[in-house]
Amino acid sequence: MMKSYGNLTLHTDKYQINMMYAHWIHGTHNDRAVFDVYFRKLPFGNGFAVFAGLERVVDYIRELRFGEEELAYLAEQEEGYDPAFLEELRQLRFTGDLYAMAEGTMVFPNEPLVRVEARVMEAQLIETALLNFINYQTLIATKAARVKQVAPDDVLLEFGTRRAQEADAAVWGARAAYVAGFHATSNLRAGMLFGIPAKGTHAHAWVQNHDTEELAFRRYAEALPDQVTLLVDTYDTLRSGVPNAIRIAKELEARGKRMNAIRLDSGDLAYLSVQAREQLDAAGLDYVKITASNDLDENIIAELKAQGARIDVWGVGTQLITAADQPALGGVYKLVAREKEGALVPVIKISGNPEKVTTPGAKEVYRIVNRETGKAEADYIALKGEPAIGPGIPLTLFDPLHPYLRKTVENYEAVPLLQAVFRDGEQVLELPPLERIRDYHREQLALFWPQHLRKLNPQTYPVDLSLEAWELKKRLVEEHRI
Repeated sequence: MMKSYGNLTLHTDKYQINMMYAHWIHGTHNDRAVFDVYFRKLPFGNGFAVFAGLERVVDYIRELRFGEEELAYLAEQEEGYDPAFLEELRQLRFTGDLYAMAEGTMVFPNEPLVRVEARVMEAQLIETALLNFINYQTLIATKAARVKQVAPDDVLLEFGTRRAQEADAAVWGARAAYVAGFHATSNLRAGMLFGIPAKGTHAHAWVQNHDTEELAFRRYAEALPDQVTLLVDTYDTLRSGVPNAIRIAKELEARGKRMNAIRLDSGDLAYLSVQAREQLDAAGLDYVKITASNDLDENIIAELKAQGARIDVWGVGTQLITAADQPALGGVYKLVAREKEGALVPVIKISGNPEKVTTPGAKEVYRIVNRETGKAEADYIALKGEPAIGPGIPLTLFDPLHPYLRKTVENYEAVPLLQAVFRDGEQVLELPPLERIRDYHREQLALFWPQHLRKLNPQTYPVDLSLEAWELKKRLVEEHRI
């Protein structure tokens, strides 16, 4: 029988179902719980990350339900789940609250990107999927932002589909790259689903499939006269490829058309681009751009620019879509409050590694923006329900690990970063279009000093706790000390 691959409800780890079952057995499955999604360490040694994945999360939660195929599979498991539990799952929908940062937000370690407040049964079920979606897309958006930082004025093309870890990674990775400033993707499905411009040239096989390179170029130009970018390195870039491309460009000019670009995909890209630029300019083709590909990343692009490469368009594939130098973000989903005697009480996780000690309680996150400079001073984490903060209200900022490092600010805006997405299981936030998300990300970048954005050795951006949150954390650490 043909299986369906569309329902993502079992896109979860088995221990989630086992915990749900244990809660159901003991009658605690309807207790409320609060979980935070966050990461502990910035990827790539970067100074910031770019939050992405919310659209995927929202679609997943809207469609969350156990179908007959999923229930039949669970009935076969060695745990021997009670049939009445499976009937409970048949009725399960997400009925809780979910708060999240906007996609494109600049984010930092140890601050909640998402807060889930729901029945513990629902909150446990969605953990794995949320981490999967957010970890991957935030990682790719951050990698793309690093590329954008070294080539801010150039055209950036996402070329990673064939090297991505499966189809979903290809399309959602393309979207994440677009959020962070890439201009187009080679993936047509991503273009169709999200409205991302799709761009493509031709492969070496097109040239090899003709008797001569010149004939291959000519036939391609005849087929697509308004979208001609020619791959010039199949045989010899400077002695064959570029001269043949120039001949075709002149033929296009005679027809009132203009060639878009040539593409370099191998060899010394700095040298070849300089030499190709000279040949093109000498032929009066200064409008023809040079595109480069070939396992590029932000480090190679920065080095090529330092060497004077004459490249206008960068096709970035494997290193971006796989985040090759750090293939996982390491985001976590931690319980911070649970229901006890009808009230939510904060809980903490203690660890021998100080960075793994959680911050208890339901929390809000604010970006503290200096009203005089227009720049972000710090992110401020406060317990939900703390008194309002804002202009004229003195606010003490201090490093939770080094509390003697502190300052007080008054002339500031406190911008709340977590927004309600679901309340009582109903979506209450209309997600913005992708173009607006890109604009928002650019606005976010403008909030930060260059020292926090630089590619190498960025200055650490402060993420501070309120005094009340800090005191709660200290108290619970003491209570659980053995």
